Amino acid sequence: MNTGNSPAAAGRARLGALSIAISGVLFLLYPLVRPYADETSIQGAEAMASPAWVAAHLFGMIGFILLSLGLLGLRVALRETSAEPLVSRAVVVTWIGAGLTLAYFGAEDFGLNAIGQRALDTQDLKLLVELTEAVRFNPIAITVFGAGLVSLAVGSILAAVAVWRSGILPRWSGVPIAIGFALFIPQFFGTPAMRIAHGVLITAGSLWLASALWRAQRR
Repeated sequence: MNTGNSPAAAGRARLGALSIAISGVLFLLYPLVRPYADETSIQGAEAMASPAWVAAHLFGMIGFILLSLGLLGLRVALRETSAEPLVSRAVVVTWIGAGLTLAYFGAEDFGLNAIGQRALDTQDLKLLVELTEAVRFNPIAITVFGAGLVSLAVGSILAAVAVWRSGILPRWSGVPIAIGFALFIPQFFGTPAMRIAHGVLITAGSLWLASALWRAQRR
């Protein structure tokens, strides 16, 4: 099926596909690289103070940004279909979700890294536990984080519905990534293996959607 895209529009859609694909890889690197340890122990302080902690959370943050940019490419591809209003809403909701989520991820990344380093310097586990809880469970912070992740889930579901209705991309190509973001909050309560499996799901879904979007520009 011809999408009717001009060369410039097709190029923007391909950039969107590339952004989605890279974001998916980063969402797998996040749980793979992140160190896991009892965060009330010295080992937990070492994990938080490590370069791997900073890198892993940075991968996640860049992933949220690239996902948001990628949906702009999806909007370009679907702009002449009946699904265009729906994918436009998906873009807006996802951008809001990414913005809200990044604030918390930044504190988790750089704030807890500094706390871990300080706890190692002082060998003060009470400091580690108290400050970690203060950062993570501040009522406003955790509410903003939750709202951001819910918005990302809603945005990805809207995008999946838009893909389903578009008639341009394979109907199921947006479903796995939507499931992955719908499960983003529950995966925080899982084991490291479960969190990595969740990363695999988002990566697979992202690569499928990106591949479908890229191929559609050749028709």
